[in-house]
Amino acid sequence: MKNNLHIFKSPEDLADQFADHLMNLISHHIGKPFHLAISGGKSPDLLFKVLAEKYAGSALWQNVHFWWVDERMVPSAHPESNFGVAQKLLFAQILIPEKNIHRIKGENDPEPEAVSYSEQIRESLTQRNGWPVFDLIILGMGDDGHTASIFPNHLKLLESVRICEVAAHPQSGQKRVTLTGKTINNANKVYFLVTGRGKAERIAQITGNQKDAGQYPAFYIAPNFGETSWYLDEDAAEKIS
Repeated sequence: MKNNLHIFKSPEDLADQFADHLMNLISHHIGKPFHLAISGGKSPDLLFKVLAEKYAGSALWQNVHFWWVDERMVPSAHPESNFGVAQKLLFAQILIPEKNIHRIKGENDPEPEAVSYSEQIRESLTQRNGWPVFDLIILGMGDDGHTASIFPNHLKLLESVRICEVAAHPQSGQKRVTLTGKTINNANKVYFLVTGRGKAERIAQITGNQKDAGQYPAFYIAPNFGETSWYLDEDAAEKIS
């Protein structure tokens, strides 16, 4: 597995520089929509804050369409809602048309919502080999090596023929709607944002293509036509050889 590694001194430094890189990418899509799928978690939350501080008045937001990698099936006002957090930290602070924000409706029944969201994606994005093409997907990674809501006990979601599926957290059983592996791997770019010493062992295994890496869903994220990059702080990168 070939990975592009970018290592920063701290989560704050990572978020600050990644924000600049993201806006530069978006600036090269003038005249056509930039379809961006985002995740929840501490690293994206920090990124949202930086984007709101540095780029609140940017005209580029008119061109960006936000989608979600996954969402917990809770109402948008719930503290665990990925949309709710993004709304508070980013969307309420920037100039973006409401029609550009395509949320997974966590208050709905998960199975019909997975079908509905798949159709929205299919209708809105260009296709490549029968699959939608996101310009960029931003992923996180859990301590257990999961990414999106694809957990180690549900590796079959990596090969699903559906754009979205219903997943369940292995401990809590909480239902989520998630993009599947084939959808993620059809993107033009996939960037992992991962911080913290608790992720270091998994990062080293996955990026080093070690023999036990195959049990972790994040290992299988490698876009067929695009690039994979890892944006890490020094703590998360400390065990990379």
